[in-house]
Amino acid sequence: MKPAPLAPAPDDADQRRAVAPVICYPVDTLPRPDLAAYRALRDGLVTVDEVIVPPRDGAAFTVPQGHFCRIHSVEGPQVGDLNLWNADDLDEAFFSGKTRALHGTHVGPGDRLWSKLPYLRPMATVTHDTLDWYGFDTFGGGCHDVIGTRCDPYTHALLSEGGQYHHCCHSNLTRALAQARALPADEAERRVHDVLNVFMCTGFTRDTGQYFMKASPVRPGDYFEFFAEIPLLGALSACPGGDCSASHSSDAAACFPLRVEILRPARLPDGWSPPAPAAYDRSHGL
Repeated sequence: MKPAPLAPAPDDADQRRAVAPVICYPVDTLPRPDLAAYRALRDGLVTVDEVIVPPRDGAAFTVPQGHFCRIHSVEGPQVGDLNLWNADDLDEAFFSGKTRALHGTHVGPGDRLWSKLPYLRPMATVTHDTLDWYGFDTFGGGCHDVIGTRCDPYTHALLSEGGQYHHCCHSNLTRALAQARALPADEAERRVHDVLNVFMCTGFTRDTGQYFMKASPVRPGDYFEFFAEIPLLGALSACPGGDCSASHSSDAAACFPLRVEILRPARLPDGWSPPAPAAYDRSHGL
């Protein structure tokens, strides 16, 4: 909770609050993907790989360029924390903050998943979401957020007076990446980044601006799908909070596996080419 204000409100306080907001990053000039062209590729998809992410654990997977990835709910309501890297260069990783700035707090079909600076290009395009009907509820909650940072053992120890818990999503993602690329745990941990919270239902409270979670509407049969614009290495944690209705670092919550499916289309979209890194010329200085 925020403390009560100490500074007295000025006479024109209401006038200052009434100033209309301005969008920080207008996206009118941002090229939009041809979602119909992507969806046309979904007929005749062939499954080429499948990975099961155990409850309270993580797993890594690869998505070849030009393939689709679907994250499925298979046994019960479960959310997942997703990391993405360029499979050929782990220095290029998903940038949740810029994705949020360009597309909003929650992502859905037609939105892109952008990589960090200096690359800043679409790593993937969201092509389908069986929860897109949810929208935003009366609390301001929506699905698939890019505002959460992932549950981690450090914050857990801080808030639970030294409690130790190694199934946090940060830990699960670290182990998954370390195993996938034969990295020392310390090096893998440094590469784990802020996540896309797949299926998680979140928002900000209107009174205190605090990040909240609530029971996810996901059910078995739901899935979240994206198209890999570049070759991807992914890591997914089946959050120890289950549907995150009460806690996200818990051995008591009901947790379920998630299924990652990699699918190959029969062709690529007409005129499609891999996105190039950002056009900024760094020779002029940073």
